[in-house]
Amino acid sequence: MLSRTADCLFWLGRYSERAGNVARGLAATLRMALLANPLSAADDEWRALLIATGCEPGFRERHAGLTQDAAVQWLTLDSGNPGGIAAGIEAARRNARTVRTALTVDMWEAINDTWIEFRRLDSSAIRGDRLPGFLDWVRSRTLLFNGAAADTMLRNDAWRFCHLGTILERADNTARLLDVRHPAFAAEAAEDAANYAQWQAVLRSVSALRAFQHVYHARLSPARVAELLLLRPELPRSLLACYRRVEQTLDAIAEANGGQRGECHRLAGALHGRLRQGDVDGILEAGLHDFLTGIIDQNMLLGQEIGQFYLNGRQP
Repeated sequence: MLSRTADCLFWLGRYSERAGNVARGLAATLRMALLANPLSAADDEWRALLIATGCEPGFRERHAGLTQDAAVQWLTLDSGNPGGIAAGIEAARRNARTVRTALTVDMWEAINDTWIEFRRLDSSAIRGDRLPGFLDWVRSRTLLFNGAAADTMLRNDAWRFCHLGTILERADNTARLLDVRHPAFAAEAAEDAANYAQWQAVLRSVSALRAFQHVYHARLSPARVAELLLLRPELPRSLLACYRRVEQTLDAIAEANGGQRGECHRLAGALHGRLRQGDVDGILEAGLHDFLTGIIDQNMLLGQEIGQFYLNGRQP
């Protein structure tokens, strides 16, 4: 496969997943902001989401103060935000168009129809009671694309690079969402209503609240929530599940292309091994924030190494 084609497929997967992740985070934050009291606590929720999505620096450059309306606009319809939904949909469609012949009809239609419908929207789509419906629509469009890829794409290098981008972005999102609320997982954190709401918000952000109930059959606790999102292999958005699939996908790419491996393969294996051997009590005792920032840094490095070893160019 040409490296340029692989590059576009990789970033198609990343940008499509990113748009859906921002929508999930927005839905959970909107719920938390409605419950927050006093008003400053609501502002903290929006600030946390901006940090988790990596959009805070750009937001501060463009806005003098933080309000819910400004944060929602920045994360949804503002094409000037490279980490927002608008940029994600635009970039996903641009990459899909470049490699259209490598995609199935269902994949192309999922991306292209989303782009067409999104361009018809105006600011009224994110106002008031319409915002939750808009976020559900974005999430459903991401699920449609992922489902089309899973159900219709040949399991060749095109599939592998698209899937690799999706899973790498998903791992980064889970780590960032958990890290931004790490104080609620500290050893001294009280099991009160405020922290309970924080644990719920993290689970809702990755659509894992019902999964938690199925796995544990118990009340939320910081150790159980952290374990589910970090170390449980059966949760598709856990870090362990994501890096297992990243390592497997990179191995499959290497085996299909002469067996040559590089630093990206070593990093993926190291990340997977670290999580496979992890212990949630030890992680929390040593400090969840330090653990997650290390994972986030290694994830960024892994993406760069994949770009250097396999891809023609790297996009932000």
